[in-house]
Amino acid sequence: MAAVAGVNARAEPVRVLIVDDDALVRAGLSMILGGVPDVRVVGEATDGAEVPAAVEAYGPDVVLMDIRMPRVDGLTATEALRALPRPPEVLVLTTFDADDQVLRALRAGAAGFLLKDTPPAEIVQAIRRVAAGEATLSPTVTRQLIRHVTAAAPAEVGADPRRDRALRLLDGLSEREREVAVALGRGRTNAEIAAELFMSVATVKAYVSRLLTKLELNNRVQVALLVHDAGLV
Repeated sequence: MAAVAGVNARAEPVRVLIVDDDALVRAGLSMILGGVPDVRVVGEATDGAEVPAAVEAYGPDVVLMDIRMPRVDGLTATEALRALPRPPEVLVLTTFDADDQVLRALRAGAAGFLLKDTPPAEIVQAIRRVAAGEATLSPTVTRQLIRHVTAAAPAEVGADPRRDRALRLLDGLSEREREVAVALGRGRTNAEIAAELFMSVATVKAYVSRLLTKLELNNRVQVALLVHDAGLV
């Protein structure tokens, strides 16, 4: 299978841990990934409670994490993993009717999510992108998620700690960094941001990297959520 455009080739296969309580799902994912030369399934877990030990034992680069599991759900397991000093990337497995749960996972630092009916080629592509340090949410999906947050969080009277935190973080940005952050909040692609702000795409990428470093975030979707929290979109 050809490498995904824009994703750097790796010397070693991407190590994947599959976490799902459904044996058929685990088997299906293992079968899909088993035929891909640059991806290797190194282990499986059936519940979020098993994840810490599995990560320590198998050393995955990417964890495919189900949300709904009987003892410890995937969101709790994701939050615990992202608190580690050198955490693996997490791709959440979900259905799109779980937007609020997806948002919690993204805020916790998951690199993105896959629908359980995602075509096999797209699953492989998503794993490669995450392993290369790229978020897997397209701008279209980002816009859908931001709309969900807007609909689910009407304006509140009084103190709003999340909004205050977001404004404080964004106040530390330069004017240009803030413009790029707001564009991300609107779900713009790098090319769209470049056209709007009269930059090259390479410059936009540099600004996005700088934003992630300054704001101590994992991916552009978290920047978008922060901008929404601040009320700037």
